[in-house]
Amino acid sequence: MTGNSFYSEVLLDHNMNPLHKHDLPGASCRLDGVNPSCGDSMTLQLQIEDGVIENGSFSGVGCAVSQASADIMLDLIIGKSLDEAKRLSELFLRMIAGDASEDEIDELEEAGALRDISHMPARVKCAVLSWRTLDALLREQEDKQ
Repeated sequence: MTGNSFYSEVLLDHNMNPLHKHDLPGASCRLDGVNPSCGDSMTLQLQIEDGVIENGSFSGVGCAVSQASADIMLDLIIGKSLDEAKRLSELFLRMIAGDASEDEIDELEEAGALRDISHMPARVKCAVLSWRTLDALLREQEDKQ
Protein backbone atom coordinates (compact mmCIF):
# COMPACT_ATOMS: atom_id res chain seq x y z
CA MET A 1 0.00 0.00 0.00
CA THR A 2 1.47 3.35 -0.93
CA GLY A 3 1.71 6.20 1.56
CA ASN A 4 -0.96 8.20 -0.26
CA SER A 5 -3.49 5.37 -0.29
CA PHE A 6 -2.84 4.68 3.41
CA TYR A 7 -3.31 8.40 4.11
CA SER A 8 -6.55 8.40 2.14
CA GLU A 9 -7.86 5.24 3.78
CA VAL A 10 -7.11 6.44 7.33
CA LEU A 11 -8.62 9.88 6.68
CA LEU A 12 -11.71 8.46 5.01
CA ASP A 13 -12.33 5.94 7.78
CA HIS A 14 -11.98 8.48 10.61
CA ASN A 15 -14.04 11.08 8.76
CA MET A 16 -16.89 8.75 7.81
CA ASN A 17 -16.91 6.66 11.01
CA PRO A 18 -15.58 8.83 13.84
CA LEU A 19 -15.57 7.03 17.17
CA HIS A 20 -15.18 10.17 19.23
CA LYS A 21 -17.55 12.68 17.59
CA HIS A 22 -20.28 13.10 20.18
CA ASP A 23 -21.07 14.99 23.33
CA LEU A 24 -19.31 13.83 26.50
CA PRO A 25 -21.64 14.46 29.45
CA GLY A 26 -18.97 13.50 32.02
CA ALA A 27 -16.34 15.86 30.62
CA SER A 28 -14.24 17.56 33.27
CA CYS A 29 -12.98 20.17 30.81
CA ARG A 30 -13.76 21.49 27.36
CA LEU A 31 -12.37 24.07 24.98
CA ASP A 32 -13.45 25.52 21.65
CA GLY A 33 -11.02 25.71 18.77
CA VAL A 34 -11.45 27.52 15.48
CA ASN A 35 -9.59 27.82 12.21
CA PRO A 36 -10.65 31.28 11.00
CA SER A 37 -9.01 30.81 7.60
CA CYS A 38 -11.51 28.13 6.55
CA GLY A 39 -14.26 28.15 9.17
CA ASP A 40 -13.53 24.78 10.78
CA SER A 41 -14.57 24.81 14.43
CA MET A 42 -14.61 22.23 17.16
CA THR A 43 -15.19 21.70 20.84
CA LEU A 44 -12.78 19.30 22.51
CA GLN A 45 -14.06 17.61 25.67
CA LEU A 46 -11.93 15.51 28.01
CA GLN A 47 -12.71 13.49 31.11
CA ILE A 48 -9.57 13.61 33.24
CA GLU A 49 -9.15 11.59 36.42
CA ASP A 50 -5.98 11.46 38.51
CA GLY A 51 -3.91 13.01 35.71
CA VAL A 52 -5.08 10.52 33.07
CA ILE A 53 -7.34 11.19 30.08
CA GLU A 54 -10.04 8.61 30.75
CA ASN A 55 -12.29 9.64 27.86
CA GLY A 56 -12.60 12.32 25.23
CA SER A 57 -14.77 13.55 22.42
CA PHE A 58 -15.18 16.36 19.94
CA SER A 59 -18.02 18.09 18.19
CA GLY A 60 -18.13 20.71 15.51
CA VAL A 61 -17.91 21.23 11.79
CA GLY A 62 -15.06 21.14 9.36
CA CYS A 63 -13.39 19.49 6.44
CA ALA A 64 -12.49 15.82 6.31
CA VAL A 65 -8.90 16.56 7.40
CA SER A 66 -9.86 18.46 10.56
CA GLN A 67 -12.53 15.96 11.56
CA ALA A 68 -10.35 12.91 10.93
CA SER A 69 -7.35 14.48 12.69
CA ALA A 70 -9.47 15.13 15.81
CA ASP A 71 -10.73 11.53 15.87
CA ILE A 72 -7.24 10.11 15.34
CA MET A 73 -5.85 12.36 18.08
CA LEU A 74 -8.45 11.16 20.58
CA ASP A 75 -7.73 7.51 19.70
CA LEU A 76 -4.10 8.20 20.55
CA ILE A 77 -4.46 10.19 23.79
CA ILE A 78 -7.32 8.41 25.60
CA GLY A 79 -5.77 6.38 28.40
CA LYS A 80 -2.62 8.50 28.44
CA SER A 81 -1.35 10.79 31.18
CA LEU A 82 -1.59 14.53 30.63
CA ASP A 83 2.19 14.69 30.25
CA GLU A 84 2.18 11.93 27.63
CA ALA A 85 -0.68 13.60 25.72
CA LYS A 86 1.27 16.86 25.73
CA ARG A 87 4.39 15.06 24.46
CA LEU A 88 2.42 13.35 21.68
CA SER A 89 0.85 16.65 20.66
CA GLU A 90 4.26 18.33 20.50
CA LEU A 91 5.52 15.38 18.46
CA PHE A 92 2.58 15.64 16.03
CA LEU A 93 3.23 19.35 15.49
CA ARG A 94 6.94 18.63 14.94
CA MET A 95 6.00 15.95 12.40
CA ILE A 96 3.83 18.41 10.48
CA ALA A 97 6.74 20.87 10.51
CA GLY A 98 9.01 18.13 9.12
CA ASP A 99 11.11 17.91 12.29
CA ALA A 100 10.29 14.40 13.55
CA SER A 101 12.30 11.23 13.05
CA GLU A 102 10.82 8.02 11.62
CA ASP A 103 10.84 6.44 15.10
CA GLU A 104 8.97 9.43 16.52
CA ILE A 105 6.42 9.30 13.70
CA ASP A 106 5.89 5.60 14.46
CA GLU A 107 4.94 6.60 18.03
CA LEU A 108 2.06 8.60 16.59
CA GLU A 109 0.46 5.44 15.17
CA GLU A 110 -2.33 6.40 12.71
CA ALA A 111 -1.63 10.10 13.22
CA GLY A 112 1.57 9.45 11.27
CA ALA A 113 -0.61 9.06 8.17
CA LEU A 114 -1.03 12.85 8.25
CA ARG A 115 2.69 13.50 7.80
CA ASP A 116 2.33 14.53 4.16
CA ILE A 117 -0.10 17.31 5.08
CA SER A 118 2.96 19.54 5.35
CA HIS A 119 3.11 19.45 1.53
CA MET A 120 -0.42 20.87 1.38
CA PRO A 121 -0.16 24.30 3.06
CA ALA A 122 -3.89 24.97 2.84
CA ARG A 123 -4.57 21.82 4.90
CA VAL A 124 -1.96 22.25 7.64
CA LYS A 125 -4.24 24.44 9.79
CA CYS A 126 -7.01 21.88 9.35
CA ALA A 127 -4.82 19.01 10.51
CA VAL A 128 -3.46 20.84 13.55
CA LEU A 129 -6.71 22.44 14.79
CA SER A 130 -7.56 19.69 17.28
CA TRP A 131 -3.93 19.30 18.39
CA ARG A 132 -3.56 23.02 19.08
CA THR A 133 -6.87 22.97 20.93
CA LEU A 134 -5.55 20.05 23.01
CA ASP A 135 -2.37 22.00 23.80
CA ALA A 136 -4.39 24.99 24.99
CA LEU A 137 -6.68 22.77 27.07
CA LEU A 138 -3.70 21.03 28.69
CA ARG A 139 -2.12 24.42 29.49
CA GLU A 140 -5.40 25.48 31.15
CA GLN A 141 -5.31 22.31 33.26
CA GLU A 142 -1.69 22.96 34.27
CA ASP A 143 -2.59 26.51 35.29
CA LYS A 144 -5.38 25.20 37.54
CA GLN A 145 -2.95 22.94 39.41
